[in-house]
Amino acid sequence: MIKDGHIHTPYCPHGSLDSFHQYIEKAIQAGTSEISFTEHAPLPSNFKDPTPDEDSGMDLKLLEAYLFDLDQLKKEYKQDIVISTGLEIDYITGFELETTSFLNTYGKYLDDSILSVHFLLAHEDYVCIDYSKEVFLKFVQKLGNPMSVYKLYYKTVMDSITSDLGIFKPKRIGHITLAHKFQHALPKTVDDHEDILAILVEIKNRNMELDVNSAGFAKPFCKESYPPLPYVSLAKKLGIPLVFGSDAHQAKDLHQHYNLISNIL
Repeated sequence: MIKDGHIHTPYCPHGSLDSFHQYIEKAIQAGTSEISFTEHAPLPSNFKDPTPDEDSGMDLKLLEAYLFDLDQLKKEYKQDIVISTGLEIDYITGFELETTSFLNTYGKYLDDSILSVHFLLAHEDYVCIDYSKEVFLKFVQKLGNPMSVYKLYYKTVMDSITSDLGIFKPKRIGHITLAHKFQHALPKTVDDHEDILAILVEIKNRNMELDVNSAGFAKPFCKESYPPLPYVSLAKKLGIPLVFGSDAHQAKDLHQHYNLISNIL
């Protein structure tokens, strides 16, 4: 039976307005046993979102409505599918205290959560690493070379894994190779094997889960899962719990490319 543990919702300010019901009905039709709605959590109020529309996270004013809607949907579909209430929490360097405070307030209402890195800090400025190819390549130019961007990304992911964010810290680490999203826009491949391996070992050592994220297959400059399939196999050999996630931002992308990963899972 399929489980999809990384799904966005109509509460996503940069996603679609597809309803919860559209996601849920499609999941039931596919024979899915469990889904986790993991909307982008509100960003810290004192963090300046570097994206043009400042739409990376849910509006804090809507969070209670999001939680209420999911409570109602759980009751409505309790005979058909297991629905988990979750959030995708951003790990942002320098905002650990704010993130811990948020989790201490709202963590008790969550069944599931993911800890992800989207923002990198360099030279006192933040950049959204996956916003666009143009932003990514400009950031590469700013840091001098692609390897410097990758190293900073993996350091930040490692910091997210080792950080103390309190008792409600997410147990699953999201899309650990998101830096690959625009890899085919680079002049040559970056050898980041040791960095990915170190992250997998740390996830294993801390008894955390891995988000096996299929969204990268749909990205024209990525063309692979996050992490790539050989590392999914390696994570399985290490005994890391693997949780498939489509990272769907519209209902039609639910379970996207699951068939390319299912034999490993």
